[in-house]
Amino acid sequence: MSRPDFMPTAQITPRPAQPAPPGQSPLPTLFREGYGTYNVRPGAFVLSYAANLVVVALLILSAQWVVAHRKELKEQVVGLVTDVTPYMSAGGGGGGGDHDKLTASKGAPPKFAKRQFTPPTVVVRNEAPKLAMDPTVVGPPQIHFDQAPTGDPMSKILGPPSNGPGSGGGIGSGSGGGVGSGHGLGVGPGYGSGFGGGVAAPKVIYQPEAEYSEEARKAKFQGAVTLSLIVGVDGLPRDIRVARSVGLGLDEKAIEAVRKWRFEPARKAGQPVAVHVNVEVTFNLY
Repeated sequence: MSRPDFMPTAQITPRPAQPAPPGQSPLPTLFREGYGTYNVRPGAFVLSYAANLVVVALLILSAQWVVAHRKELKEQVVGLVTDVTPYMSAGGGGGGGDHDKLTASKGAPPKFAKRQFTPPTVVVRNEAPKLAMDPTVVGPPQIHFDQAPTGDPMSKILGPPSNGPGSGGGIGSGSGGGVGSGHGLGVGPGYGSGFGGGVAAPKVIYQPEAEYSEEARKAKFQGAVTLSLIVGVDGLPRDIRVARSVGLGLDEKAIEAVRKWRFEPARKAGQPVAVHVNVEVTFNLY
């Protein structure tokens, strides 16, 4: 039996698309027309659509507001950084840097201590040091500043982050491992340590210790309360507020003690001036 020389093939003729019948919805499932087994509520679609429109409108309005108020926002951010100029003395100061090409970014100095083991930094070069220690500058350890990004308080540059073009570690355009344009381990345009500028910082001349609260003694709690206050031209503390609380009755004990403190007032051009400072009252069990 001979094999045919060709195989029959089926021809498929495409059918033209039929237009939807007049009056039929293009979304039959949404409006429960034709097919669909779920109970669909058209109102939910309308609410969802309206909610999306509101969100888009809010995003557009917020973007326009930020653009219109960018100058005010920048000034508020600058205001968050602690101003150390009221505490500066004529003879002190310090500076540093990391040979960066950019000016040191604005910020607050780190914690003050009697000795420095680790210089401050904005851009961390060694993220895994063999011996991790808190960065410090050399200055009056009883004065603390509000929490803010670390940087050079005399700088006018908010960013990008930079340690500054100075040398010897630290932050700024000077040298020595401190912060600022001076030379040393302190802060500011002067030399040595402490603050450098035109106002002599207040000094504590009478500092009775704070008493322990009975609650903290029973709990064997140790800690430090930070108080915000104004040292007047008479050297007396006023407007004392709790900046960092530890509770257990120690906040009240700290305020009672600091009310009895006496200061040598800050001075500018030889004249006493009132300044705002933060002080730390430490509670230790011996």
